[in-house]
Amino acid sequence: MQIFVNNVNLYYEIYGKGQPIILLHGNSETHQIFDKLIEKLKDHYKIYAIDSRCHGKSEDLVDISYTTMRDDIIGFIKKLNIVKPILYGFSDGGIVGILVAIKEPELLSKLIVSGANITPDGIKKKDYLLTKLVYLFTRNKLFKMMLNEPNLSKEDLNNINIPTIVLAGEKDCIRYEHTKYIADNIRNSKLEIIKNENHGSYIVHNEKLYEIIKKYL
Repeated sequence: MQIFVNNVNLYYEIYGKGQPIILLHGNSETHQIFDKLIEKLKDHYKIYAIDSRCHGKSEDLVDISYTTMRDDIIGFIKKLNIVKPILYGFSDGGIVGILVAIKEPELLSKLIVSGANITPDGIKKKDYLLTKLVYLFTRNKLFKMMLNEPNLSKEDLNNINIPTIVLAGEKDCIRYEHTKYIADNIRNSKLEIIKNENHGSYIVHNEKLYEIIKKYL
């Protein structure tokens, strides 16, 4: 399905019935990375799986930033009148989820993020330099965004007041200290580090993610 919000056409799919949960994928991915998770969730939840702007079947525009994608999701929730959804975001999707919870403190019922960062230096140096190298060769606007954004403060995190789960892989490309800093500065949060997993190994086309998050749902 397509919906026009915040001056962009977003593609999304709906599965199941029950409490609403929004799924947001990472950079250069689509909602399809959650195929295994959706199969596990759809018997008990109403799932909104979205392709972010400039990804998948959503409209590809010149303008993309984490704050713009934040406003896309806020517009999506309000236009469809989704009441107090849970938001799960992976990587870039987690960044967007954090931004939504900061700007609209009452919009979500719960936030779960995996492998999110609040500043570019949250990315391990070798991974940041690799992204920079790829950008130099491709000039891909999605990689450019990762190199320069987001830029959130401790005070921004302090504004999140909903229950929040902060996840990361033990071998994540996001520094452990950075992930812990995020959890430490969201007052109603829990931190879980997933052993023997990297940034997306337990998420992308993997039902492990359901086993990890079901206790928080």
